[in-house]
Amino acid sequence: MTDFSKITACGECCERCAKKKDGRCLGCIEAKGRVPEWAQSGICRVYACCEEYQAQFCGLCSEFPCEKLPQMIPWNPDIVNHLSRLRDEYYKQSVKEEEI
Repeated sequence: MTDFSKITACGECCERCAKKKDGRCLGCIEAKGRVPEWAQSGICRVYACCEEYQAQFCGLCSEFPCEKLPQMIPWNPDIVNHLSRLRDEYYKQSVKEEEI
């Protein structure tokens, strides 16, 4: 079961990142998108976009999948499928929690 409180705007989980583990980065959620990787631009574009559309992560955005996604998340060529699976799991967990 995925802990969605740890899922970043781009669908990653910083908890497994070596930079977070060794203290070089707070993590995207904790730093509100202002991590060392994006220091020159001020904020992660994916994080900023999710804030604008009030989505916890891209897969939950009302515009998902959008044409900007492949350019904003080039490190994952399967990003639409990845975020679709996360979205589906998120909704399944939400339904189960409502049933309890």
